[in-house]
Amino acid sequence: MQPYIDQILAFITLHQHWAGPVIGLVSFGESLLIVGLFVPATVILPLTGILIANGTLEFTGVLLWGIAGAILGDAISYWIGNAYGPALLKSNALRKRRRSVARARLLFYRYGFLAVFAGRFMGAFRSLIPGMAGIMKMPQGRFQLANVLSAVIWFPWLLLPGYLGVRGADALGATGSVAILAILAVVCIIAIVSRRRRAARQPLDKQ
Repeated sequence: MQPYIDQILAFITLHQHWAGPVIGLVSFGESLLIVGLFVPATVILPLTGILIANGTLEFTGVLLWGIAGAILGDAISYWIGNAYGPALLKSNALRKRRRSVARARLLFYRYGFLAVFAGRFMGAFRSLIPGMAGIMKMPQGRFQLANVLSAVIWFPWLLLPGYLGVRGADALGATGSVAILAILAVVCIIAIVSRRRRAARQPLDKQ
């Protein structure tokens, strides 16, 4: 996974005019039903925040593309769930993750609107709950409200650690820079390890 992350960051560094669409695509993939389980946006976006803070990338374009991608990913997941209904739960992709799907359904059943909003921030459930909302026929207006509100907060929230890390390092000087960059590296490593551990546990969903 790390080589792909490095390639994406290298590409948007060299081709800044493509940064917005590429990051929008990453955000879209992270929010898309099932696909989001394999897209490392939680690693790429904080590193993108670093590139914004040091002036390599322009903030507004990345922000708008990223939010739009997140909204579209959740919306398509909802429409897929709404179109196929409970039959979607019998698909191979969801059957292999029965435990995660069951938890996502339970969260939505209990909390509805709040589950859609908060689910954006809940790792493995981020790409599942919008589909569950569609399957369980949540009114589209309520869903889209939760979708838009959560996207507007979630995307800049993931940019923030990298952005503040660089700005804080500038304020603290060379020693602070090294310390903050080391912390960011540890955070990224933890995110990658957590994602790999989730992937390793997924076969348990078959039981």
